[in-house]
Amino acid sequence: MTGPNSRPPRRSTLLRATTAVGAAVPLCLAGWLGWQSLGHSAAVGGTAAPATSPTGTATPGTTAPEATTPEATTPEATAPGTTPPGTPAPAQTPNTPAPSDTPVSPTALTGRTIVLDPGHNPGNSAHTAEINRLVDIGNSRKQCDTTGTETNSGYTEAEYALDVSHRAREILAARGATVVLAQDGDRPWGPCIDERARAGADAHADVALSVHGDGGPAGGSGFHVILPAKVAAGKADNAAIVEPSRRLGLLLREHFRAATGEPYADYTASDGLDTRSDLGGLNLSTVPKVFIECGNMRNPVDAKRMTDPQWRQRAAQGIADALTAYLTTR
Repeated sequence: MTGPNSRPPRRSTLLRATTAVGAAVPLCLAGWLGWQSLGHSAAVGGTAAPATSPTGTATPGTTAPEATTPEATTPEATAPGTTPPGTPAPAQTPNTPAPSDTPVSPTALTGRTIVLDPGHNPGNSAHTAEINRLVDIGNSRKQCDTTGTETNSGYTEAEYALDVSHRAREILAARGATVVLAQDGDRPWGPCIDERARAGADAHADVALSVHGDGGPAGGSGFHVILPAKVAAGKADNAAIVEPSRRLGLLLREHFRAATGEPYADYTASDGLDTRSDLGGLNLSTVPKVFIECGNMRNPVDAKRMTDPQWRQRAAQGIADALTAYLTTR
């Protein structure tokens, strides 16, 4: 169409088209940036990251995740077999308590002498005539010694007692103590219970402790500490050691449980303590002395613990800590 009104309409149409294109460009650019920051990452299976400025800071309207700090490590980037930073440590079970973090001076027990009396003897079973001989314990007569008990798998009380005593000796010696064993598996049988009781006096010891494993009913478990009852009869007179032995026993109960997680015996004693007047090793002792029955070897749960070398090390730690506390907190 020609005529005086033909050109103005063309300029108006062109202007509108130009304006529309100009408005569309920013919208397209914004859409493309949004797709780059959100849609594209999602499309390839990644995690959408916020748009950032060249300095690494988030642009307005976005929130930077905690992982943008140099120390943060995502689980995917953690090496196999390692724990990501910030992961809480697993809680310890009651039977694997943490070792004590209280330092003990290497001279804490310097000048102190301790007698450890490992119960029974691995050779006793081959010397029944000798160990069945009766000896005087003041208020009665009892067998010289016994064979002791064992687990269902054949791990003997005598073996257990020697192992734990050796471990406790090492800890105590490292703290400066002189440690004497009433028997070290170096004799064919015994010694008799009256000789064991004399070991403390013979060594001029400050304290003595007898290590045992119990042979209780299979359904019972736990440990207990045996304290001396006062006995003044015949050759026995232990009145002077009853109270200090009780203090030792209370410390032993506390530290052994803390070190091992073992509960108090549920088949004998009361709250982990038993006071007796029928044990020659206590009746005849002239230095403070207690027995510990570290667990019931006839019980499968206790037996599993007591045959574990790591648990025996904790048992030794508890015994050594109790003796240390006794000798350093009078």
